Amino acid sequence: MKVQSKALALFAAVVAPLAVSMSQPASASGGHTLFIRSAVENANATVTLPLYRGTSRGRTVYYVMLDASDGNFAQQFGLNTSQKLANAAGSAGVQRVSIVNGVVDFPATVDFSPIRQITPGPEGFPPASAQPGAVGEPGYSPLIQMPSGIIVNAPHLVNNTGSADKVVSVDLINRRIVYREASAFQGGDPIKYISTESSIAVAAALENATFAPALDALPTLDDDSTASSRAPLAGFINGQTGAANPQRQGINSALLDGLDPLQVVRWNPSQGRYSPMWDVHLTRWSDQLVAAGQNLRQTDYGTIENLAQQGKVTAPDGSPFAASGFIVNCPIVSLK
Repeated sequence: MKVQSKALALFAAVVAPLAVSMSQPASASGGHTLFIRSAVENANATVTLPLYRGTSRGRTVYYVMLDASDGNFAQQFGLNTSQKLANAAGSAGVQRVSIVNGVVDFPATVDFSPIRQITPGPEGFPPASAQPGAVGEPGYSPLIQMPSGIIVNAPHLVNNTGSADKVVSVDLINRRIVYREASAFQGGDPIKYISTESSIAVAAALENATFAPALDALPTLDDDSTASSRAPLAGFINGQTGAANPQRQGINSALLDGLDPLQVVRWNPSQGRYSPMWDVHLTRWSDQLVAAGQNLRQTDYGTIENLAQQGKVTAPDGSPFAASGFIVNCPIVSLK
């Protein structure tokens, strides 16, 4: 335990100044709440984050930190607190890392060299073809288990193979990275999040994120309890389309219109059941409602659950609304 404590203390001494220098109040005027205090949101739908140097089998890697299972750690580094991530400890969905001279050493990293390919299908979703632009090495997960047992969401974004496709710019001197945000909804309010990994290749291609199949080992499928490390997200597959349409929403729209899918998540980081490991529930409007133009934009997960109870939305194959069996890593940056 003393060795673990010393390692964590050295890590904090080495990297904490990066986060502290960018740390902001948890909320601001105008109803805007910034959850990741180490982040700086920009006017062009991007966010600037502290960039940390690590190693992986002798190679230099650069990563960001977004969420942590421990509140003190999260506060120190300006991260979201997600107590549910503690349930991931010891699972195959995390990487167990070591700390060497204050630097995190990861068992696996990411190959950023593939070229992302995505071709819409006739109705947008499902896509005719999809290939992610980044693939995690065997065992790679953005979730790391520190020697102390703390779980941290630490996606790799830059290494010797390149950088993640959503990276806008990298400043290795001042250790800053600018990354594209996306829009979604929670509790009736618009939110901004960043998407970094998915556990299946098609979703990774859709999200323009890293394919990280190890995430599927996280506990527990279709479980939003405090014993799970996951939280639910609804992603419509047949919402309305059209870039200027105020009712536009869905993965089909994202493919056809080239805009954010406007997913709906259950929790935000101010709530104890928040997790950035979203248990995706692909959601299909009934044919009758689509024909009547009643497949309207949704902004609250509870409302979608009510629609499911009424049979108005289902799983893609018409079976009851449920988790689809894959995860996306999408930490919430802000709410407004």
